[in-house]
Amino acid sequence: MRSVLLWIFPVLLLGGCLVGPEYQRPAVETPSTWRFEEPEVRELSNTLWWEQFGDPVLNELIGIAVQENKDLLIAAARIEEFLGRLGATRADLYPQVGAEAAAGREGRSGVAPFTSGSSGKQTDNIYQAFLTASWEIDLWGRIRRASEAARAELLSQEEARLAVVLSLVSSVANSYINLLNLDRQLEIARETARTRKETLELFELRFEGGVISELELSQVRSEYQAALAVIPRAENLIAQQENALSILLGRNPGPIPRGRRLDELQLPAVPAGLPSDLLAQRPDIRQAEQNLIAANARIGVARAAYFPTISLTAALGTVSADLSDLFSGDSKAWNYSVPVAVPIFTAGRIKGEVQAAEALQRQSLIAYEQVVQNAFREVEDALVGQNRARAEVAVLAQQVEALRSYAELARLRYDEGYASYIEVLDAERSLFDVELSYEQSRSALLQALVQMYKALGGGWVVAVG
Repeated sequence: MRSVLLWIFPVLLLGGCLVGPEYQRPAVETPSTWRFEEPEVRELSNTLWWEQFGDPVLNELIGIAVQENKDLLIAAARIEEFLGRLGATRADLYPQVGAEAAAGREGRSGVAPFTSGSSGKQTDNIYQAFLTASWEIDLWGRIRRASEAARAELLSQEEARLAVVLSLVSSVANSYINLLNLDRQLEIARETARTRKETLELFELRFEGGVISELELSQVRSEYQAALAVIPRAENLIAQQENALSILLGRNPGPIPRGRRLDELQLPAVPAGLPSDLLAQRPDIRQAEQNLIAANARIGVARAAYFPTISLTAALGTVSADLSDLFSGDSKAWNYSVPVAVPIFTAGRIKGEVQAAEALQRQSLIAYEQVVQNAFREVEDALVGQNRARAEVAVLAQQVEALRSYAELARLRYDEGYASYIEVLDAERSLFDVELSYEQSRSALLQALVQMYKALGGGWVVAVG
């Protein structure tokens, strides 16, 4: 026993050896600055950015979604799954102890060859109880590499959960903004239909009195029907948007409460930072890196199969033919061994597994680089998008004012007899269309700011921390 332990001791000292490549973060080409930047760089990504809209109902809806959204609950359960996998993998680093017990009865042939003792069939009882222990010496780091991979996979799932949170918060904010936009469009359509109905009733009286022609009456009736057609379309879109938002909240389809009007929402400040900040901020980039770490560690697991596997096994217990003697002094039994398994010929199996692990690592590396490049693109798009959306809102706001003035002047000219009502209808039709476009552009600007925070990977840190 002493000689065996003396032989094992230096083997244990070598247990720090790890086969396989050590992970190093790959170098990626990072722009020094964004192609388009705000005049003032402000670091606002790690804030509850949705609170800047100033709508307590939106804040409440986001809080509900973070607690009850089904996709987020699935992501949280997946973390528990990978936490269990990590525990199961790390357990192989430690000795495994178990207990065995058996009771049986056997009969041996009395005429079989090589039977010793008296002739005739023999029947015996056997009782045994053992404590067993086994321990694989992680000489080449196979188990440690597997644990490293399992830990990286666990962290990858945590980053995946944070990515779900980021996407969920952005989706709730965008859905709520779009809902307010549809509310506003419905309000404009109803108000336009109301005023056009009053005009239609007046023109019907004038037609009955012979003041106007049927052509003018038909034109007014057509514009009234056009405004009415917008109302059911907007009501349908509102119901669909409420149902979609309810699902994001983890609830059955139903109505959604409102807070502020669309024109009462405050514009959040624009966050900004250096391109290199994305490597630390965006959860999808961190998830891709953890996947790369796991794939890198799996190479070591595969390569360790080339080397001998050394284990320690032992058993201590009692064996007796009578249950009453099972724990007597003479019933003790024990054994220990140091099994060594060495691969000699595997027909290319180990080589194939190493090749597959290395190919998977290269795939993960390319995926990581792809995620980083896509992140840079999304931020560039968001920067340009919100800037152009601001310009569009400003232009449409001026156009709305100009068309309102045009509509008032056209009606005055008609009342004074200087113009036909076709000019009035044209002005009101243009005003109605541009008012709807203006509200849509305001909604697009707010959603572009939401996309900016999502692209920078900000806001969820405090929200779920």
